[in-house]
Amino acid sequence: MIKSKMFQWIEVSSYEQMSEIAATIFAEQLLSKPDSVLGLATGGSPLGFYKELVRRHQEEEFSFARATTFNLDEYVGIGPGDATSYHEFMNENLFRHIDLPETRRHLPNGLATDLDAECSRYEKLIGESGGIDLQLLGIGVNGHIGFNEPGTPFDSRTHVIELTEATRQSNARFFDREQDIPKKALTMGIGTIMAARKIVLLAFGDNKMDAVERLENGAVTEEFPASILHKHPHVTVIYGK
Repeated sequence: MIKSKMFQWIEVSSYEQMSEIAATIFAEQLLSKPDSVLGLATGGSPLGFYKELVRRHQEEEFSFARATTFNLDEYVGIGPGDATSYHEFMNENLFRHIDLPETRRHLPNGLATDLDAECSRYEKLIGESGGIDLQLLGIGVNGHIGFNEPGTPFDSRTHVIELTEATRQSNARFFDREQDIPKKALTMGIGTIMAARKIVLLAFGDNKMDAVERLENGAVTEEFPASILHKHPHVTVIYGK
């Protein structure tokens, strides 16, 4: 099997191993460039990664004091104080446990009255930061990265996206009632993600292996958003089941 020269593929035997390798990459990034701009993700895939990153930070291996972070996305209609918001996810799993200043933590505002203006503001902030040095990604079973669903233009920037039913159902476990699952989100665009200097993609579990195989062997097409990563010069895929 011939793998893309654009990718470093790391197959792991456990979720813990995937989390440790990813934490090492991010720790080394901060050690080599303390003022790094980091792109962060939510969901089940990075939970172990955040736990390991916090452990290493608290053992004084490195500091976040000069770093800046931008999250990929946030649901429309859910605010920072909501337990189901990605703001709260990040507070619970990372921000409350590290020395990253609050002013350097960035997520889209899902409660903005003008969502298009919020997307423009967020995109501008990323640019003013100097751009993302290292971006963390997961992958959806349909190949979405961020919340960029199949059919999203490859040159898209931060925008409002209508979530597919498959994506909504995959996130249903985080909500008490089906009617509470958001139908829209704000997300970095594929073009925004591709502007990151380095990318790390995490995928673990039987349910993700079809997507990984398609990423590895499939054509580059907007119907499988992650496929655009074949055109990025520095991608590390850490995967296993």
